[in-house]
Amino acid sequence: MSERQLLHLVIGGELKALERPEFVDLDAVHFVGAYPNYKAAYDAWKAAAQRTVDNARMRYFIIHAHRLLDPDADEDHDHDDD
Repeated sequence: MSERQLLHLVIGGELKALERPEFVDLDAVHFVGAYPNYKAAYDAWKAAAQRTVDNARMRYFIIHAHRLLDPDADEDHDHDDD
């Protein structure tokens, strides 16, 4: 039996303020990639965040796209690979 795909997106960019996730320039948002599970997305997020550690306003996020695509689905497996 194959593992259930749980689509996660990783994006990042410079924030207007550290208090909320609002980007300075949406055209400059960095799309890191789409990943089939949380573990793969986390690894990509961590690598991107570490490359930009010198910029305090640069932030990367993991978006649980599978929740947006199918909000009624069972979320028990969301972080199975944490």
